[in-house]
Amino acid sequence: MSWGSELWDQFDNLEKHTQWGIEFVEKYTKFVKERSEIETNYAKQIRNLSKKYQPKKNSREEEESKYTFCRAFLTTLNELNDYAGQHEVIAENLTSQIITELSRYLQDLKSERKSHFHDGRKAQQHVESSWKQLESCKRRFERDCKEADRAQQYFEKMDADINVTKADVEKARQQAQMRHQMAADSKSDYSSYLQKFNQEQNDHYYTIIPNIFQKLQDMEEKRIERIGVCMKTFADVDRQVLPIVGKCLDGMTKSAESIEPKTDSKQVVESYKSGFEPPGDVEFEDYGQAMKRTASDTSLSNSKEGKERPAGKSKGKLWPFIKNKNKGSGPEDFSHLPPEQRRKKLQGKIDELNKDIQKEMDQRDALTKMKDVYVKNPQMGDPASVDPRLSEIGQNIEKLQFELQKFEGWLAEVEERMPSKSDTHRRSVLYETQNNAPVSNNCAQDRESPDGSYTEEQNSETQVKATTHPVPTSSTPEFDDEFDDEETLPTIGTCKALYPFEGHNEGTISVAEGELLYVIEEDKGDGWTRVRRNEDEEGYVPSSYVEVFLETNAKDS
Repeated sequence: MSWGSELWDQFDNLEKHTQWGIEFVEKYTKFVKERSEIETNYAKQIRNLSKKYQPKKNSREEEESKYTFCRAFLTTLNELNDYAGQHEVIAENLTSQIITELSRYLQDLKSERKSHFHDGRKAQQHVESSWKQLESCKRRFERDCKEADRAQQYFEKMDADINVTKADVEKARQQAQMRHQMAADSKSDYSSYLQKFNQEQNDHYYTIIPNIFQKLQDMEEKRIERIGVCMKTFADVDRQVLPIVGKCLDGMTKSAESIEPKTDSKQVVESYKSGFEPPGDVEFEDYGQAMKRTASDTSLSNSKEGKERPAGKSKGKLWPFIKNKNKGSGPEDFSHLPPEQRRKKLQGKIDELNKDIQKEMDQRDALTKMKDVYVKNPQMGDPASVDPRLSEIGQNIEKLQFELQKFEGWLAEVEERMPSKSDTHRRSVLYETQNNAPVSNNCAQDRESPDGSYTEEQNSETQVKATTHPVPTSSTPEFDDEFDDEETLPTIGTCKALYPFEGHNEGTISVAEGELLYVIEEDKGDGWTRVRRNEDEEGYVPSSYVEVFLETNAKDS
């Protein structure tokens, strides 16, 4: 059905209807815009949530990443971040494919509608003007006819009157003829204009208005079609990201299925295993024979004697996190650690040395090839210029190999002694019990490392020595005194503090952001690096809090 033929007289209603159609497009555009804003805000909130629970640097969460459930959670957070990205894609596509297009289309639609209704109003005004002119011709013809009738009646009256002169009669006759002529002319004008008006009116209602209304109908149908396309795009934008969203969800599911409780349980053992065996039975000590008791290895008095002897020459094994006000550090062979932890530290050191040796050897091979090139092509460089560097690398390799042999010897010694004797462990346990007495300077907290691993008591070795090599008793020494007499470790590099660290735990040292320190012991896998500020201040800091610059050759501080 055509608007031109069916709605020829509904110009005003069509104007209202098309205006309502434009308002509907504006409303739908606003709806899509708000949906886009919701998607953007949702994606932002999801990203913030993922970022909030990401493992923070320089925190315990980095150490926890070794567990499968922690890695699964990290994977879930990463997938969630990708999931948020797909909602951002939805918002971008809604903006580019619907909002922008509809905004541009709205401008064109308004302009087209305005043009059509302008043409319609112009046609209507033309018809109304023609109608007014027709009415004017009609009234003039009517007036001339009346004037002609009055003139004819006046002539007839004058002609019948015998008292009127012939000249007056002739004048009345001429006036009547003139009025009749004017009436005839008005009739002719009215007839011709009436014919013209009918033609224009016919063109208006059967040609001009139908064409204008047809254009409005086409415009309205295109608008409706455009709305339908946008609604389909609205759904397709979501459908397009569903495969990637599905992959994100599959990744979350896969990460959840990768959790292995048994593996995490083994990891706990690897992290905290000390290598000691459980203590044996405690021997009975007869206190009934006062002053005649035989000191045994497990005797508490013997432990006290071990504590009372001067510690300056004992070289007791100290856990590195025991608070030290002066200087001091664990021995180079990690003998202050429990056997299992010591073995891991030594193995890590050996692996590190092997990497350093391989790196030096790669540099040597590269320089050797460069020297061969210089020999064959002297214009490219002097072969002798490479010799000093080759000599330096050779010396570095010799030093590293010497260090490697030393650590391999310590590792072999540890592996031979791994099955420790039960009495040795019993002595360690008894001495730990004795350390809870008021005369002790270290409590249970002092023997706990920052990662919660077991710490060997520092005077177990001293206690055994006291049994076989008695020395004169003296006042109870401080652990700091034992620590002071240990050999100062050489510096192996420098480091720069990336973040401030308070250092509240035992054995740690506080550092300020940007502070430069000496490195005397690298991170062995436990997340701590040993540093020195000066001759009297050293301790452990989190490895992730500092940027380490190792030297090729270790130098004394």
